[in-house]
Amino acid sequence: MKGSCAFLILIIVIAFTSSVSAQQEYDYEEVLGLSIWFYEAQRCGKLPNTNRVDWRWDSFVDDGSDVGIDLEGGYFDAGDHVKFGFPLAGSITILAWGVLDYVDGYLAAGEYENGLDMLQWGLDYMIKTHPEPNVIWVNVGNGTVDHSFWGRPEEWPRNLARPSVGPINITNPGSDLAGEYAAAFAASSLVFRSVNTTYSKVLLRHAIECYDFAFNYRGRYSDNVYKSPEYGSWAYADELLWASVWLYRATTNPVYLTNARSLWDEHYFGYTPQSFDWDNKLAGAQILLARFAGRSEPEYVTAAENFCRWVRNDARKTPLGLIFLSEWGSLRTISTVVFACLQAAEINIDAEANRAMAVSQIGYALGDTGRSFVVGFGVDPPSRPHHRASSCPSLPLPCIGDEALNNPGPNPQTLFGALVGGPGLDDSYVDDRQDYVKNEVALDYNAGFQSAIAGMISLRNRGLL
Repeated sequence: MKGSCAFLILIIVIAFTSSVSAQQEYDYEEVLGLSIWFYEAQRCGKLPNTNRVDWRWDSFVDDGSDVGIDLEGGYFDAGDHVKFGFPLAGSITILAWGVLDYVDGYLAAGEYENGLDMLQWGLDYMIKTHPEPNVIWVNVGNGTVDHSFWGRPEEWPRNLARPSVGPINITNPGSDLAGEYAAAFAASSLVFRSVNTTYSKVLLRHAIECYDFAFNYRGRYSDNVYKSPEYGSWAYADELLWASVWLYRATTNPVYLTNARSLWDEHYFGYTPQSFDWDNKLAGAQILLARFAGRSEPEYVTAAENFCRWVRNDARKTPLGLIFLSEWGSLRTISTVVFACLQAAEINIDAEANRAMAVSQIGYALGDTGRSFVVGFGVDPPSRPHHRASSCPSLPLPCIGDEALNNPGPNPQTLFGALVGGPGLDDSYVDDRQDYVKNEVALDYNAGFQSAIAGMISLRNRGLL
C-alpha cells in the first residue's frame, strides 16, 4: 500500500513538473512580436511604407472632414471600423507601462523599435483629437452603422455615415476620457524620454493639459457627448486618481501625489476592485501608489496586496484553471490583471505567488489546455476571429459581406497575434466568427496581454521565472 502511494505521489510530481516546464517553454518573444503585428493590422489612415500587413492599405484618410479637423490615423477598436477614444487611450497607457518597465523584454525579443512605432501610431492620432487644451474629440464612426457593414475598411460605402463624435469641452466635460488621455500621454512621455526628447515633451504637455481639463471640468463623457452602449463609463474618479499617479511619475511634482492622496481619501479607494480594465483603473493606481509610497504608507501596499490575493484566491475559476473575471473577453480581463500583479511583484508584493499566477494564466492563453487562443500561434489556434478585414479574401476577389461572415472555413487572412475573447466559465470555446463574445479581438484585449508577455520575457531572462 505504501509503495502504491509513493508511486502515485511520484506520478503527481512528474505531471506537475512537466506542466510547469511546458508553461515555461513558450516562445514569448515570438508572441510579443505577433501581438505588435496585430496592432499594425488595426491601423487606420494612410499606412506607412513600413506596413507589414499585405492585405491592409490606406483607409478613411478623410476622417474628421465632417467637422473640419484632421482626425486621420489611429487604430480600429476591434473587429469593426470605429475608432473609440476611451478604450484606445486605456490600451495605450497599459502598453506604454509595459514598454517602460519591461523594456528589457522588448529588447530581448528584438521588438523595441516596433513597440515604439506601435505606441506612436496611436499617440499621433490622440494628439490630433486634442487640438486645444480643453477639447478632445471622442470617437470617429458610429457603432450601430458600422456594425451593419461587413467588409474591408478600405471599401467602406460612401453612403454610410462615419461621424466625428464630440468633442468634450468646458460645457460638455468628460473627466474619465480626459483623465485617461492624461495617463496615456504621461506614461508614453516616459517611454520616449530617452529616445526622442522633443516628442516626449510634446506628450507631457498634452498630458498636463488633459489632466487640468479633467480636474477643472468634472463629468462623465458618456453622460455628455456619447450616450451610446459601447464603452460607457461607470465613473471618473478612478481616472482622476490614475492620471494623478502617472503625472506624478512623469514629473515628480508632489502636487500630483497630493491630489492622488486626496482622491483616495475622498472616494475611499482602499477597497478591493473586482477588475482592472479599460473602465476601472483603481487596481493599477493602487499598485503604482504602493510603488511610490513604499512601506511608509501601508494602506496603499495593503490595497495592492488585497487585490492580487483576491484574484488568486477568491475569484471564480474554470475547471481547467482560468481565473474567470468576465464572460466577455475572459482572457482579456485576466491578462490585464496578470500584468498589474506582475508589477506588484516587482515591489515585493507576494512576488512568488503573483508570478506563478502569471505563468498559469498566460499559459492557459498560449496552449496549456491543448489549444492556443492567439491567432497564428501555437497548437490549434483560432482561425475564424470575429474581424471584418481578415475575413475578406485577397484582391481582386470581392468581399461579399454575408459570404465572408458566414464562411465556414478559416478567415482568408491570418490576423497574427490577436488574442480572442476566450472561453466560458466551463472552459467551452468554439472557433466561430459570429461569436463576438468569445471570438472577437480588440485593442484592449491585447494591451494587458502584450505587457504581461514582455514581463514574462524579462522575468525569465532575470532568472525569476
